[in-house]
Amino acid sequence: MTAHQPPAVAGEDAYAVAAIASSAGGVHALGVLLGELGEDLPVPLLVVQHLDRRHRTVIADVLARRTDLNVKLAEQDERTEPGTVYIAPPDRHLLVASDGVLTLSNSALVHFVRPSADLLFESVAGAYGPRAIATVLTGTGVDGAMGVDAVKSRGGTVIVQDPQSAEFKSMPQTALGTGAVDFVLPLEEIAAVIRGLVETKRH
Repeated sequence: MTAHQPPAVAGEDAYAVAAIASSAGGVHALGVLLGELGEDLPVPLLVVQHLDRRHRTVIADVLARRTDLNVKLAEQDERTEPGTVYIAPPDRHLLVASDGVLTLSNSALVHFVRPSADLLFESVAGAYGPRAIATVLTGTGVDGAMGVDAVKSRGGTVIVQDPQSAEFKSMPQTALGTGAVDFVLPLEEIAAVIRGLVETKRH
């Protein structure tokens, strides 16, 4: 029998955040993923979904109907809470600091998009290192690839939707091409893996 680690040590290597990126086809994919995560998730979820900046977004309301988790648009200087989904507002980059405080930025577009998955993933990698999970779902373009590289290089875990199961293959295919991916999964299996990861290191 091996002795259990003291709780403080177990807590230090527990995952602290999960970041998710999607573009075309993403609202449906996010609805499926969030719906299967259940409730009482022990980490916050940070989401970049490319949205049309000309329209007031209803994505938080749409996704809230699919999940037991609390879903909201991220706000400047807000501190993240476990079990809450924070969505980048249209036309704002979403960044997080190591103390869990969110920043919204209207700095330049990255790969022609704002919010940028790359910037979110890079900030998550810098803030949380090996305690971060990054997930890339369906989408067009290449956003997220540089970011998953950053997460992996800091010891974090990267999940990509299997491009064959994605409505739009480009974003997951490009992320896969980095070689920095730990799990390639059909959409329906991603929630179970995220939940397994964030719960494993807590015991």
